[in-house]
Amino acid sequence: MSGRMRLPHGGQVDHNKPLRFTFNGKSYQGLAGDSLASALLANGVHLVGRSFKYHRPRGIVTAGPEEPNALVQVGEDPRTDPNMKATQVELVEGLNARSQNAWPSVEFDIGAVNSLGARLIPAGFYYKTFMWPASAWKAYEHFIRRAAGLGTAPSGRDPDRYDKTFAHCDVLVVGAGPAGLAAALAAGRAGARVILIEQDALLGGALLSASAETIDGRPALDWVRDAQTELAAMPEVRILTRSVVYGAFDHGFYGVMENVTDHLPEAPDHLPRHRLWKLRAKQAVFCTGAIERPMVFADNDRPGIMTASAVQSYLNRYAVKPGRRAVVFTNNDSGYGAALDLTAAGVEVAAVVDLRAAPGGPLTERAEAAGLRILADHAIIGTEGKKRVNKVRVAELSAEGDAVVGAVEEIDCDLLAVSGGWSPTVHLFCHAKGQLVWDAEQACFLPGQAQQPGQRAAGAANGGFGLASCLAEGAAAGAAAAGEAGFAAGAAVTASAEDRGCLPGRWLWLVPSDKPLGKKAKHFVDQQNDVTAADLKLALREGYRSIEHVKRYTTTGMATDQGKLGNVNAIGIVADDFGRPLPEVGVTTFRPPYTPVSFGIFAGRDVDDLLDPIRRTPMHAWHERNGALFEDVGQWRRPWYYPQFGEDIHAAVNREVKAVRESLGVLDASTLGKIDIQGPDAAEFLNRVYTNAWKKLDIGRCRYGLMLGEDGMVMDDGVTTRLGENHFLMTTTTGNAAPVLAHLEDYLQTEWPDLKVFLTSVTEQFATITLSGPNARRLLAELSDAELSANALPHMGYTAARVAGAPARIFRISFTGELSYEINVPASFGMAVWQTVMTAGERYGITPYGTEAMHVLRAEKGYIIVGQETDGSVTPLDLDMGWIVSKTKDFIGKRSLTREDMAKPDRKQLVGILTTDPDEVLPEGAQLVETVQAQPPMAMLGHITSSYYSPNCGRSIAMALVKGGLARKGETLYAPLVGGRVVPCVVADSPVFFDPDGERMRG
Repeated sequence: MSGRMRLPHGGQVDHNKPLRFTFNGKSYQGLAGDSLASALLANGVHLVGRSFKYHRPRGIVTAGPEEPNALVQVGEDPRTDPNMKATQVELVEGLNARSQNAWPSVEFDIGAVNSLGARLIPAGFYYKTFMWPASAWKAYEHFIRRAAGLGTAPSGRDPDRYDKTFAHCDVLVVGAGPAGLAAALAAGRAGARVILIEQDALLGGALLSASAETIDGRPALDWVRDAQTELAAMPEVRILTRSVVYGAFDHGFYGVMENVTDHLPEAPDHLPRHRLWKLRAKQAVFCTGAIERPMVFADNDRPGIMTASAVQSYLNRYAVKPGRRAVVFTNNDSGYGAALDLTAAGVEVAAVVDLRAAPGGPLTERAEAAGLRILADHAIIGTEGKKRVNKVRVAELSAEGDAVVGAVEEIDCDLLAVSGGWSPTVHLFCHAKGQLVWDAEQACFLPGQAQQPGQRAAGAANGGFGLASCLAEGAAAGAAAAGEAGFAAGAAVTASAEDRGCLPGRWLWLVPSDKPLGKKAKHFVDQQNDVTAADLKLALREGYRSIEHVKRYTTTGMATDQGKLGNVNAIGIVADDFGRPLPEVGVTTFRPPYTPVSFGIFAGRDVDDLLDPIRRTPMHAWHERNGALFEDVGQWRRPWYYPQFGEDIHAAVNREVKAVRESLGVLDASTLGKIDIQGPDAAEFLNRVYTNAWKKLDIGRCRYGLMLGEDGMVMDDGVTTRLGENHFLMTTTTGNAAPVLAHLEDYLQTEWPDLKVFLTSVTEQFATITLSGPNARRLLAELSDAELSANALPHMGYTAARVAGAPARIFRISFTGELSYEINVPASFGMAVWQTVMTAGERYGITPYGTEAMHVLRAEKGYIIVGQETDGSVTPLDLDMGWIVSKTKDFIGKRSLTREDMAKPDRKQLVGILTTDPDEVLPEGAQLVETVQAQPPMAMLGHITSSYYSPNCGRSIAMALVKGGLARKGETLYAPLVGGRVVPCVVADSPVFFDPDGERMRG
């Protein structure tokens, strides 16, 4: 037997396939098709956890993703997951789960002492406590951190694999209940490419929990099976079950998490655990159903208190009796469905307590005919029971519903089914910025005007709670979506069914009690975060008026269920307190994800080496064969230096640096970011993103530019060349290529969508070979057909040519201060051209040099490296580069440069530094002081940004950011080093230490 509360037959479970599982160390038996929640209820287990703040006993409330209480830890480390909703965990053989937030056990939890001091820890108490004395914070923090959070994160490496994939469709249908199936059928029959997504393992939605619904005169589930069969036979229809659309984004983009193997006792090696679908859809139909609301009454959180629809789910889908003697508490007609189904299953229904003075509706009439006891115009004003409800207190209410007026009756029960109305699941509609409208008759927010084209809701998600309405709206929405996607849809074929809604209803947001609010009884609004009606009213007394502020102060709706059950009740309570209509209070913001998703899907297979891949240039193999040592620059593996036999790094770098100055050096510069910029507005675009002017740059000319963020700080630099009237090639720093491209795209797409400009990253499409030194022109002339004279190709000029037989772009630009040429050839030619250059350059003593020598060479010339001489707080003026900042045009960051702080004389400014001892090389990062103290702390003036030994200068050289540095030229500063040693140094007249007039590179 699979549990003492299991019905002998019925439901969507396999009575012939028992499954063993463990909960809190005790072994139980369930059935295939069970959820963990239904299996626990079948075994009579209602106490499954403790509440977050007060550690009150908590039980299963719902049967779906809106579950606030039944959060469990599933599995063992490292394959363990916290905060899994027992209502969504599919039962498998050997499943091991345990309660959270309880110690030493859920039956006896020491944390329950918090309930005794509940009045000392109301909403917002953490904003007002733990502030005094300040010295005690460390002690407070220890206990706060132990109390924070739910569940235990795995300590070991995640052993599972995750995948990502992409899909496109004409029509996306979210939800496979009656409306979703009708929509998918209509769109599929029209020939559209359809993707139908359902979070459950089975199709059917609410029909899986219905007892007597019929469609076209036969059982509703027969219609569901036929619909599934027809959809599966359509070649353009894909059905994804166990999948949740967790977010709706711009331009028809949707995020979907597919649960691939969690329902299997042993996952096959070839399958991922979860899969991320990045989905683009022309049209979307949201058939996401509705969530039944609980009511807010005294002590409404005891185990055994459930929503009425959840009771029906456990009865009809899982063949489980959630109790033996039940009371139903409702304010609308749909609550009577649970009463009728309980009676049919052999559960005694002691009473139906109805807030309405004159109960009515089709189900109400059936309950009356069945002889059920109905207490009209009554309410439950309290409950009793320690670890499970065992009694409810019932009384008549005043006509206004704000007070208890009748005698109190106590009714024994072990199950309380509550129906407080329905809230359409509008989360995805709101993710896409759709506007909601308030339906006062049905007391719910409905989808209004969609902001994204091609989105519509149908069925219960649109307020059509009756089955006939769901089928009709779904079919119409599917046909309309297919039509707008370009398919000639015929008249929608609508199945026939009875249409029962939940009306009439009496919407009372806060049920009164015979006890003062917040004293001796608690009216819970958000059960997961232990937020009560008294907490909401406290927030209002504290002066909060925005519902978003009330939400954050009390944390209502901020738990893992995101307020799916309680948010509308919370808004209603606030509205009543204000004396304003509920829609005037507004709604809280729905944000992705709709339900929690695993971090693993976003990583997918991009872990370890695939997370941070090593990028290599086309000439990498040559560098390896010739003994290069490498350093990582961003993701690129760049040659650092090329040691010859017996050389250390200093000797090798000195040799490489001198070779460049004396004859000829060659650098693999393929890693520099390269962005192809085309379009009629390309020049205007560059004029806005760089600090200097670009509109008049001639074709075939290059220009150096500084790029600022909106804060006026330097974010990148590089040379951009005009290849044609509407065609530019931008170079960026190696590590900043991707951020710069994202920065440019951000502005094009959000700030300047009117500009006709197209950006393409071409970094890996070209190999770049840099020739530097006095003999650079001679060698290149031997290998190319370009005219390379100073007049034909001046400094900062460009020409197209062939080099070593390969098509090439030749740029005469220099980062070394020498006569230099950057040669871009298609990447496939890179190795061949490099080897040709090396062979032909032997007569000039050609020397390959790495990044370390490049740094020395550029430092000799005082050239900056973004990220080394800058740190996100440095402006062009701080770099003494005011010459590159236009005073006549606008550009990104210009307004920030006018701020008063930007002109303060004590800002850190870039200067050259020379040590008193020319052989002393300061460590980069060394702090500079004006006065040396016996021990720290000392007043720091700045720090060394770059420091090298220059064989061409015959001494050490450095650059530094120093407060008011430009006014300190000639002053002596000091660098206190580790170990107590102090190095005196002088602020140089200029950071340019070699060839200050630039004659060599212009020769």
